[in-house]
Formats: sequence, C-alpha cells, structure tokens
Amino acid sequence: MKKCPIKKNNNKVYIALFLCLFISTGISFAQTQKDSKAELENKKKQLQRDIDYTNELLNETKKNKKLSLNQLVTLNKKISAREELIATINSEIAILDKQVNEKNNNIKKLQSELDKLKEEYAKMIYYAYKNQNSYDRLVFIFASEDFEQAYMRMKYLQQYSTFRKKQAEAITGKRQELNNKVQELETKKADKRVLLSSEVAEKHSLSEEKTEKEIVVSELQKQESELKKEIEKKRKDAQKVQLAIQRIIQKEIDDANKPKPDGVKRPKSDKLVLTPESQELSNSFASNKGKLPWPVAKGIICERFGTHPHPLMPNIDVNNNGVDICTNNGALARAVFEGVVTGVANIPGAGQIVIIRHGEFLSVYANLKDVYVKGGDKITTKQNIGNIIHDDDQSKTILHLEIWKGQTKLDPEDWLAN
Repeated sequence: MKKCPIKKNNNKVYIALFLCLFISTGISFAQTQKDSKAELENKKKQLQRDIDYTNELLNETKKNKKLSLNQLVTLNKKISAREELIATINSEIAILDKQVNEKNNNIKKLQSELDKLKEEYAKMIYYAYKNQNSYDRLVFIFASEDFEQAYMRMKYLQQYSTFRKKQAEAITGKRQELNNKVQELETKKADKRVLLSSEVAEKHSLSEEKTEKEIVVSELQKQESELKKEIEKKRKDAQKVQLAIQRIIQKEIDDANKPKPDGVKRPKSDKLVLTPESQELSNSFASNKGKLPWPVAKGIICERFGTHPHPLMPNIDVNNNGVDICTNNGALARAVFEGVVTGVANIPGAGQIVIIRHGEFLSVYANLKDVYVKGGDKITTKQNIGNIIHDDDQSKTILHLEIWKGQTKLDPEDWLAN
C-alpha cells in the first residue's frame, strides 16, 4: 500500500489558517469589548433616567405631608436603581483598568522595539562614518576577483544605503506609534478619573437615600395597624378583580361551546376557542414577548408579580397576580397590543377594569377611573383606554396590569420591553 506524499504546501495552509483565526479572534475580542462598553453606557443612561423619574414621583408623594407606604416603595426603587448604577460604573472601571494595562504593555513593547531600532541604526551610522571615504568604497569594489563579484559588491553598497533610509523611516514610524499609544493611555486614565468621581458622588447619594429610608421606615412602623388594613383591602380588591376576569373568560368559553346553527355538536373545552384570525393574533402577541410597549407613557414597576415579603413587614407575604406600575397624576392607561375589548367591569372600591383579548392571550388593566372603550371595540397598540385613579391620601397613581394565557397568569414584566 502506497503512502500518500505529504505536501509541503499543507504546512503553509495550516499556518495561514492559524494566522487568520488569531487575527479574527483578536478583532472579535476588541469588538466585544467595544460592544460591552456601549451596552454599559446605555444601561447607565437608562438607570439615570429611572432615578430622575423616581425623583419626580417622590417629589409628588412628598407634597402630601403624611408619610405613605408608596413613598417607601418608590424610595426602595430609587435605591435599587442607584445600586445598580454604581455596579454598572464599577463594571466600566474594570473594563478601563484592563484597557489601561493593555496600553501599558503595548507601550513597553513599542519602547523596546524602538530602542532596538535605534541601537541598530547607531551601529550603521558608526560603520558608515568609518567607511565614508569614497576612495575606500572604490578600492572595495575594484579589489573584486571578477566582474560578477564587483557587481555584487556595488549592489551591496546601494542596498546598504537604502536599508539605512528604511531604518530611519522605521524609527520615525515606531516613535509616532508610541506617541499615539501614550495619548490613548492618557485618555483612558482621564475617563477612569471621571468614572471614579462619578462613583463617589453616587455612593454619597445612596448613603443619603438609605438614611432617608430609615426615617420613613421608622415613621411608617407607627402606622402598622393602618397598613395591615390596607394590605387586607388590597387582597380583597385583588380577589374581586380575579373573579371578574374569570367570569369574563368563562363567558367566552361558554359562548364558544353553545350549539351552532348548523346543528353540529362541538366538543366541550375549558380553553378559549380560536378562529384562524385570532390564532394569527395570538401568535403575533406571543412573538412579541419582551417587546410589548408599556401600558403607560412613563412609569416604574413598584410591585412585582408573585408572592413576596411586604416592603415594611417582612413577616407578612403579599401576592400580586400582575404588576403595579407607579406613574404620574393624570396618566392614561394604554393597550400593550392590538386586540378586542372582551370585558369592562366596575369593581367597588377598586375602580374599573378593562380586559383586552389578543387571541389566546388577555391583558387586564385595573384601577381605572374613566374608561374610553366598551366591549367589542377593536383596539390598536398604545391606544388610550382610560385614565388611572389618583389616590389623594397617599399621593399615588398606580396602574395594575395582568397578562393571562387562557386561564394561566403570566408575569407581565417578562413581556414588557426593557
């Protein structure tokens, strides 16, 4: 059996592939660093906007001299955003530290290369000085044994002169490259100083906010009995909302199971029946998970989905079937997606609710004062559906949002755009 001959060109191919991989990896890493820095910058701006808006809500709350639980909730949200902002600044500083180290290493390498070039150039100049006599160069050429050797010696002297010129140009280029790296290093150091200063300022603000929180908690603890009544009222209101939602869903299911004019019996189902059009709408809603617009123009989530400890009394758990969104006085609720109003209900003590069907999905908007839509209305994305109740006693305006898939509750925060 003959062995396949190994081609020498294969080694060159492997080396070329390795170099391409190395270069592309380097470019990819540099791009990743650039992307992550841009992401951190965007996140920092968003967090600052959240803090500024939370300040607006706090100032609105403080107009009422009586401390409220909503003030504590908003303050907690502000502290959380501030802590996240500080963490983001620290991540930026870590990236800059890495870049500064890289620049320092590049500068050391370039300085070493420049020193070597200068040393070689100095030797060349010394040799040229010793052999600068034209007579000596002619003797060197004419002392050749034959014409070919004379020609080679003449070419050598020409190439040597050209090499000296290129060496001088290389030194100039390397010096310029070194100067550029030093300038880049100084820029990175200046950026770091700005970030460190910003971090100090944010930590100072955070300390003040935590002190303010301690004062608010201390005052609110004196109102424990009132807060417990408020918790109980909210629980009962939530139960009423759930019953209203379930009644509307059940009505949809019952209507779908009614005998049809054609006399054909339909199998009973505990799910919402979808037409081809509503199935398409349902698929469209599902594909927009994490991209739905907020149900208010501006707002912050002041109570998350699910069961969690009460913000003031950690020994008491509260359950939320959706999310509560704090917003400005006078704010309007708007639809998170196109659909059809499947129900409007009035909940005594808890305002009005609007339920919009998006195929198999439902979005629920509660704590509304005036409603601008009615059952059967076709709704477009971001269409205003009502204004949100403002509680004068606690200086708060809160929209309650729920998202359902059939009869299953979902976390709205997973569906809303960041």
